[in-house]
Amino acid sequence: MRFADVAIPAGHAWSSPFAKWQGTLADVSSLDLAAAVTTRALADRGVDPASLDGLVLGWTIPQREVFYGAPTLAGRIGAPGLSGPMLAQACATSVAALVSAAGAVTAGAGTQLVVLTDRTSNGPTLLYPQPKAMGGSPATETWVVDSFGHPWTGQGMLAAGETVAAKHGVTRQECDELTLLRSEQYQRALADDRAFQRRYQVPVSVGAKRPVTLDADEGIRPAVAEEIVKLGPVVPDGVLTFASQTHPADGCAGALVTTVERARELSGGAGVVRVLSAGQARVAKAHMPEAPIPAALAALAAAGLSIDDVDAVTTHNPFAVNDLVFAKETGFPLERMNAYGSSLIFGHPQAPTGMRSIAELIEELRLRGGGVGLFTGCAAGDIGAALVIRVED
Repeated sequence: MRFADVAIPAGHAWSSPFAKWQGTLADVSSLDLAAAVTTRALADRGVDPASLDGLVLGWTIPQREVFYGAPTLAGRIGAPGLSGPMLAQACATSVAALVSAAGAVTAGAGTQLVVLTDRTSNGPTLLYPQPKAMGGSPATETWVVDSFGHPWTGQGMLAAGETVAAKHGVTRQECDELTLLRSEQYQRALADDRAFQRRYQVPVSVGAKRPVTLDADEGIRPAVAEEIVKLGPVVPDGVLTFASQTHPADGCAGALVTTVERARELSGGAGVVRVLSAGQARVAKAHMPEAPIPAALAALAAAGLSIDDVDAVTTHNPFAVNDLVFAKETGFPLERMNAYGSSLIFGHPQAPTGMRSIAELIEELRLRGGGVGLFTGCAAGDIGAALVIRVED
């Protein structure tokens, strides 16, 4: 997929801080979170919600009232005439939502608001009627836990990580070293009172009488080499530990997607982020950590670029294995990926995860004075999704 006249105004991609699983946001509806964060993000950027032309809402975990999620959210942020599709594609939801918005812009639908929100904490348990079952007992599904543990392959997510590690000869030492590197990179984002994160993060304040607030990422400990090497593998004889895989989280993210001309106007001279292309791929069963590679190559090919043309990369890397295999197969240096952290460190609320990494990619390139950026990540179903952007002054 290649886009000719699609852009994000510089400074108009954002994310809330991420909260740890069962942490500060555990009892906050992800729709309430989306309303609060999006309202604040638009106000801070001087954007009138009523001036927007469409809404794409991405979520993967049901919440109360999500049946009418898009129009409900639009009304709550002050844009009651706005609506649009709701999308869910596991960890690839951010790219899917941006692609949907880019398609609408290309078709002449004006400026699109993209909102991604999820709460993995306190996920719902669904009951499915079975009137012919013994006693009419319903079938049940614990949405989050069952989805994490029993994807369509019949194997848990961790098994995919170990399968790909074995295939590519990834070692425990490599996983530990990569975890330490990503942790060190995340610490850079905290320097100077979180100067980098403040470029795109929107503080959370939800509720009127007793607001729930979150000003910074929650539940993150710096990785320490002496502690990591002492951890046992999660799977006997495996290479992955609890340090070298991500953790569930809660959060919200978003962006405005529009034409290049309108993006220049909205950015107020700060520049534009051209959305050049996107790519998707699917790999063999239980080989999910490989999927970001063909997705990235497809997106680059659509843009007429190669990996050598890329200045910065961010990834959704639920396992250290993801980045190690990506670097081995593409030749892109590990130290030039995820310069300010990644989901391996700051957590994984599903739908918003990719959008946060894209926001960080944009800000990294802005600090460099522009350039080509690649985001790529994996998702359940052994799929990958990637986006190629170019930041211009």
